[in-house]
Order: sequence, then C-alpha cells, then structure tokens
Amino acid sequence: MAREKWGTKLGFMLAAMGSAVGLGNIWRFSFVAGENGGGAFLILYLAFVVLIGVPLLLTEVSIGRKAESDVVGSFKKLAPGTPWHLTGFFGIASAFLILSFYAVVAGWAIYYFWNYVNGSFFSQPEVGYDGAFGQFISHSWHPIGWTALFMILTIVIVLSGVKKGIEAANKIFMPLLAILLIVLAFFSLSLDGASEGMKFLFTPDWSALSNPSIYIAALGQAFFSLSLGMGAMLTYGSYLRKENKLPSATLGIGLMDTFFAIISGIVIFPAVFAFGIDPSSGPPLVFITLPTIFEQMPFGGIIGLVFFFALILASLSSSVSILEVPTAYFMRVFGWTRFATSVLMGSIMFVFGIAVSLGFGIWSGVTPIGDRNILDSMDYLASNIFLPLGGLSMALLVGWYMKKATALESADLSTSPIGSFWYGIIKFVAPILILLIFLNSSGLLQF
Repeated sequence: MAREKWGTKLGFMLAAMGSAVGLGNIWRFSFVAGENGGGAFLILYLAFVVLIGVPLLLTEVSIGRKAESDVVGSFKKLAPGTPWHLTGFFGIASAFLILSFYAVVAGWAIYYFWNYVNGSFFSQPEVGYDGAFGQFISHSWHPIGWTALFMILTIVIVLSGVKKGIEAANKIFMPLLAILLIVLAFFSLSLDGASEGMKFLFTPDWSALSNPSIYIAALGQAFFSLSLGMGAMLTYGSYLRKENKLPSATLGIGLMDTFFAIISGIVIFPAVFAFGIDPSSGPPLVFITLPTIFEQMPFGGIIGLVFFFALILASLSSSVSILEVPTAYFMRVFGWTRFATSVLMGSIMFVFGIAVSLGFGIWSGVTPIGDRNILDSMDYLASNIFLPLGGLSMALLVGWYMKKATALESADLSTSPIGSFWYGIIKFVAPILILLIFLNSSGLLQF
C-alpha cells in the first residue's frame, strides 16, 4: 500500500503548527510565564525555541522523512539490527497517555463553549464560576459525554486520511484560530489597565534570571510547546515528499508556534491585570479566572464564546496529531485500514479518558503516583519521563548513531553554513539540556 503524502508543503506546515499549537500555548504558556516573572521568562523561552527547539524539530522531522515510517518503524529502518526501535514506544505510550487526559480537558472547553452559546455563562452562575466548574468536573457522566464528543471529532478527522482529513482540517483551523486570537488580543488591549499586562509580559525583570528554575521552566515550555519527543512531528515528517526542503519549514513552524504563544499572552495578561487578577493563578486561569473576567467586560459573553471556540480549534489540531502517532504504527504492523485503526485507537483512549474524568469525582481518592490524581499522574508520566526520553533518543540517533554526512543530508543541510552548528547542538547541547529537564521534572535533581 502506497504511503500517504501531504498535498502541499504549506499543508504540512499548517498541520505541524496545529500539532504544536494546542492547550499548551493557549493556557500553559500564560500561567507558566505568570509564575516565572513574565518578560524575563519570555526572552529565555524565545532563545530556547530558536537555539534548541527548532533544531530538535528539524531532527525529528528529518528522521520521519528519511525513513518514511512511523515512530517505531523509522528507528528500525535507520538503525537495523539494534534495539533502538524500542525507544519509539516512548512516543506510542506518550500518545495514549496524553490524548486520554487531553480529550477530557478539551471536553471541558466544549462544555464551556456550549454554555456561552446558550447564554448560561454570560453571567455568573449562582454557585459562581468556581462552583460551577467544580460541580461539572466531579459529575459522574456529564464530562464523559463531552469527552466522547471531542474524541469523535478527532477520530473523524484522522480516519479521513492525511490529505483529506488532517491537512484539510488544519487549512481551516489554523488561519481561523489566528484570526480569532488576534481579534481577542485587540479587544484585550482596549481594556483600562491593559498596559500593565503588556509591561509584565514584555518588560523583563532581569533579577529573575538569577533563579535557576526559570531556565528549566522556559526550556521545558519551549520543548513541550513544539510537540517534541512524542513522534507526532516524526510521523508528520514521514508523509513529506523528498523535494520538500526542511530547514525553512521547521523554522516557520517554530516561529508561528511562538507567535501563537505570545498572542495568547496578549489576550490573557492585559485582561488579568485590568481586573486585578494574580497572573500566576495557574491552571484554573482558563476555566475559572477568565470567565469571571469575561463577565465584567463589555460584550463579555461574546468574548467568552469566541475564546472557547478558539480553544476547541487549538485542541483539535493537536489531538489529531497525537492520535495519528499510534494509528500510523498499528496500521503498518497489522495491515489494518486507517478507518478501523483510528476508531480502535481513539476508542481505547476514550476508555482511559473515562478513568481520568472519574478521577475528579467518584475516583478522586485514586492517586496512582504519589499524591497525584489520575490526570496528573498520566501527565507526569508522559511529560516528565516518556517525552524527554523520546526526544533524547532522537537526538542521540542523529548525533551519535548516524554519520555526520548522513545526518546533514537528511536535514537538507549538506551545503548549508549552519549545518555544523545544527549538528553540534543535536550531538552535544540538546542531549544535556533534555537530560536536565528530565532530571528536574522527575524530581531527581532540583534547581
């Protein structure tokens, strides 16, 4: 069976951008930046995206395009007769864990969008937004229904194929998401007191740089916001044609991903400061803090509706790339059809998602890892262990297993003056930094 291909290079870039731009950019960037001093964090984040994130992105995509296979098959092809392919299962495991809880949170976003559509959240519920959120997520089956809806949308896009499903959807999602966020940013900037939020985001407090944890936070955000280590970019790269040049595409993806993170900060921080909210209020920012702010704004209900619609678009564009990782692997190994494989993989993830959802209700006392609930335990395993190890294995394959000439040729850098610089980063710098993230986030080394 001939391997599917992207219709255009732009289609690949939009799909890869969609993979990178998700819940992490819309809300994780904002609260991590809020917790780490704003401007100084932003400068470090931008530096790490360009110096580490984009070279790693190029590495992952180049492995996929050269091998033209999934995350396990690519290692088998490029390192035959070695156990290297086993590291590809870090990506498969990450995908199952991440989409299982990602779909639950995205289901919450759909629920909020629906409540803005019917006007229920235009004004604060009797129990407050805090109480309404708590009641909803702790309900036994309501959140599961919204998770199911999100998973059905994800599965339908993936079973439609690379060109007609993933590429076609992202050609609509990404421009629309950009327009929605830009409109929201302009509205946020028009608020009284918005300048304080802009000052927080763009004026660095240089003293913050004396804290080692800010470097790890910025590096981790750059690494995870570009969707590295799971094999999504490798799988997407495997659908590229040989004539598509990689350096310009990956740089474009890195810059656009950063644009979405910054524009999300411009949407959130001016509003947060205009209404006197603590910018480091953390993960509840989206589902409790922002609805409270929207209610106090002129046309706040409409703003809330647009915001949560944008959040759904960002979630979907990422979820299809996550589902594609195991779908591509099982299609190759068992020869199953795309329809059957994507439905089966999505259904398994949905079943895991039921456990995640119940972890906020009747299973709230279940703490698989330490005192973490089911969602946090899955997130911890995927983000702190599997993703860094997956990224590390890709950097080591290209930097230490492949010959330098082969690595440069795979990345379209054979004749480029930056080829040796890129190779040096992948061989020496990236493995050390990934190891630092891994040791710090797993608690083995604290900064």
